[in-house]
Amino acid sequence: MAKQCYITGKKNMTGHSRSFSMNATKRKWKANLQKVRIIDEDGEKKTVYVSARALKKHNLRRA
Repeated sequence: MAKQCYITGKKNMTGHSRSFSMNATKRKWKANLQKVRIIDEDGEKKTVYVSARALKKHNLRRA
């Protein structure tokens, strides 16, 4: 399974890198995902990927 933010759903984005001569080559922009242990709604400890912005903004219960 590909890495994806547990809260926001952010994942890698794809597109083209354009050179000065306008040649297009495929590239990826990776999301800033951090591996964290949280306590979910059921009270279970889970290891999930969370984006850096979601870590700052949302009040997560860390395990």
